[in-house]
Amino acid sequence: MKGWWTVTDLEKPEKPEKRSPEKGANFLEEIIQRDLDQGVVREVVTRFPPEPNGYLHIGHAKSICLNFGLAEKFGGRCNLRFDDTNPAKEDDEYVRSIEEDVRWLGFKWDRLCFASDYFEQFYQWAVELTSKGLAYVDFQSPEEIRRTRGTLTEPGIESPYRDTPPEENLKLLERMRSGEFEEGQCVLRAKIDMKSPNLNMRDPVIYRILKRSHHRTGDKWCIYPMYDFAHGYEDAIEGVTHSICTLEFQDHRPLYDWFLDNVSVPHRPRQYEFARLNLSHTVMSKRKLLELVESKIVSGWDDPRMPTVSGLRRRGYTPSSIRRFCEEIGVSKADSLVDVELLQHCLREELNKTAPRRMAVLNPIRLTILNWPEDQVDMVPGENNPEDPSAGTRLIPFGRDLLIEAEDFMVDPPKGYFRLQPGGEVRLKHGYLVRYVSHREEDGRVTEVLVEADLQSRGGEAPDGRRVKGTLHWVNARRCVPITARLYDHLFTLRDMSKMEEGKDYKDYLNPNSLVEVKGFGEEALRDAEPLKGIQFLRHGYFCLDPDSSKDHLIFNRSVSLKDSWAKAQKKG
Repeated sequence: MKGWWTVTDLEKPEKPEKRSPEKGANFLEEIIQRDLDQGVVREVVTRFPPEPNGYLHIGHAKSICLNFGLAEKFGGRCNLRFDDTNPAKEDDEYVRSIEEDVRWLGFKWDRLCFASDYFEQFYQWAVELTSKGLAYVDFQSPEEIRRTRGTLTEPGIESPYRDTPPEENLKLLERMRSGEFEEGQCVLRAKIDMKSPNLNMRDPVIYRILKRSHHRTGDKWCIYPMYDFAHGYEDAIEGVTHSICTLEFQDHRPLYDWFLDNVSVPHRPRQYEFARLNLSHTVMSKRKLLELVESKIVSGWDDPRMPTVSGLRRRGYTPSSIRRFCEEIGVSKADSLVDVELLQHCLREELNKTAPRRMAVLNPIRLTILNWPEDQVDMVPGENNPEDPSAGTRLIPFGRDLLIEAEDFMVDPPKGYFRLQPGGEVRLKHGYLVRYVSHREEDGRVTEVLVEADLQSRGGEAPDGRRVKGTLHWVNARRCVPITARLYDHLFTLRDMSKMEEGKDYKDYLNPNSLVEVKGFGEEALRDAEPLKGIQFLRHGYFCLDPDSSKDHLIFNRSVSLKDSWAKAQKKG
């Protein structure tokens, strides 16, 4: 499946010239510009630092666009760095998928880095802290450490091992590294302040024992640094000037600074925080997304209902539509909930200009033209995209036996119904005007409508100038292709998934209609559809060919409907 869309390696980009941010720059751009103007930094260096323990989601896409975008805007560099400090959860599959997603979004990293590249240096800094009496080996159980950490209103309780002499701690640390202790038997903790109002400063664990094979270093190590210990040091090693994180890391900044202040680092990064992306009808937790995959509620990380970059790609989203979405939502320090309709709007606007139009009937009934010769076929021209004249036209086989949507004919229609009905006349898109003659039913359901065509109305215009309000799409019943259409909706019914009712789990809000599969028929031109390339099915929405398709089994995923509720709401506002 991956072979349908694998992204090829991209060459290292040339550095653009530095330029000042335009009017209306966000607060991060203002900070960077000030640092450049005041000579605080000479070159901007940023990084995108994912943990390879899952696939990237739309929230990561915002961070990617921000970090790579800032480096590009100011003529700097951006590294792709994997924070691979936990072998229990990490895998090369995730590394490959993340690299692919970053490339697909259109970004090129300056350096590809891994925290595991620095394991020896991390250990030496741990030794330095221990020798200074700023770290100690603690033999309390994980439960005891959690219990004695304290609360937001109560200080923590100092470990009985806190005052072990540095010389003894150094020996114990070396024994930890050599594998003499078992998992959970002891940890290395920083010696900071158990009474600090910031819980992150209450003697945090900085090394733990994990006798697991690492995806890059194998079995070389049996102790691994904690994320908070390694993160700031990675930035220091790589010369990162502006370490940009989401707001949940704001309270961790004093801890990062403490680590940097107390060892000899080659460079001092500065951290700045911005609000993470919260999207309506969506969960962004990697843990929850992994649960959805492992419990088979979705078909995989790339299920088109998932907010992952690979899921959005498979649903038909384009890199440019995602980048535009990230630009539209902007960067701030205030948390907010963004409507998923804005993301859909960005794709819809793009595809309206670029997607070829095709006809597909998803709930068919037969339409028979009584006065049309049995075997006659008229190849009528149809525009490929009315928004783009240069897209040209295609020829569509028009004949006696057609298929139309069942909803496009009603025996007893309500007022304002302009589609086909007894005594009525409609236009067949790109074809002819047809007038109702009769219809056939089976078990109370209409199965066929019989009509006569105005043979002088080719192209859909009446020779006498009469006006016909209704226009129907159709396919030739004898010359069409069977298709499966996957119609997607929100994966969750609750708009703001952070406001679940007490006692309820996020799975309680799963939408049972998030995926509906229907069998239908499309015009012959759909045989030439390219995987993941946007196509508009007239009146149904924008679709793309799924990579699971074969020559004899075409599957189309609906990317987005034609109705733009977000744009409509903006106009009302």
